[in-house]
Amino acid sequence: MAESSSKDDLLQLIKRLGAYLTVKMSDFFPISTQNLDSRSVGAIAGVAVAIIFTWKLLGSSNGHQRRQPKRQTPAASSSTSNVGLNSSEQLISSGVCSSSGDLRAHNVVDEFFQPVKPTLGQIVRQKLSDGRKVTCRLLGIILEENSPEDLQKQATVRSSVLEVLLEITKYCDLYLMETVLDDESEKRVLLALEDAGVFTSDGLVKDKVLFCSMENGRASFVRQLEPDWHIDSNPDIIFQLARFIKYQLHVAPIKHERAASNVYCSPSLEQFFGNI
Repeated sequence: MAESSSKDDLLQLIKRLGAYLTVKMSDFFPISTQNLDSRSVGAIAGVAVAIIFTWKLLGSSNGHQRRQPKRQTPAASSSTSNVGLNSSEQLISSGVCSSSGDLRAHNVVDEFFQPVKPTLGQIVRQKLSDGRKVTCRLLGIILEENSPEDLQKQATVRSSVLEVLLEITKYCDLYLMETVLDDESEKRVLLALEDAGVFTSDGLVKDKVLFCSMENGRASFVRQLEPDWHIDSNPDIIFQLARFIKYQLHVAPIKHERAASNVYCSPSLEQFFGNI
C-alpha cells in the first residue's frame, strides 16, 4: 500500500510539473499545448526524469538513516575484547623484543667501533717517528745509578724501563753508552744488563754497549753513529748534538727549556712512551 501511494504521489507531481511548464512556455511562445513539437516534449520528459532520480536518491538516504545498528551479543563483545587484548599483548611483546633487539644491536655496534688501544710497540714506533737507529745513555735512564762513581759500587737496571727498552730493541738499531772510571764498572754494567734479559738474539748485543772515559767521548760516539734519535740526561750533550741529530730526548726529573725544536723532554724514558 505504501509503495502504490508513493507512485501515485509521483504521478501527481509529474502532472503538476507538466501543467506548470505548459503554462510558463505558453507565456513565452505563442503556441498551444496541441502544437508542442517533439523537442518541447523531450525537454519536459528530461525534467521529469531528473525529478524522479532526485526523489529516489532522497528516499534511499532516508532509508539508510532509519536503519538501526545491530546489537552485538555479549559473547561477540567479549571475544572482540579478547582479540583486542591479545593484539595489544602481541604488540607490546613485539615492541619489547624489538627494543631489546635494537639494544643488543646498538651494543654490538658500540663494541665494534670502540677505539682500539695501541700496543706498546705501536706507541714506540709512533713516538720515534719510525726512526731506525737510536743511541741512549745508561746512567739515570736505563740504570738506577746517576754518576760514574756509583757504577764503581753497583749497577742496577730500572725495572720500569725494561719493557720499553726491549720494545725499542725490536724495531730499532739500539746503542747504549756511558762514561765509566774503570774496567770493573764496565763489567758491572754488562752483567746487570745481561741479568735483566736485555741481551737477546734478535735485539741488543754486548758489542753495542759502548764505554768512554769522558763525557765528550759520548758526544763523539753519537756523531759517528748518526742516529735518528739520541736519548741523554746531560743538557750540555743535548745542546752540542742539537745541530747534528734529527731528534733528541732530554730525560730529566725537572723540566728544562727545549734546547731546540727537535729536542723533547720527559721525566723518564717510560713516561715519554706513555708506559707510566
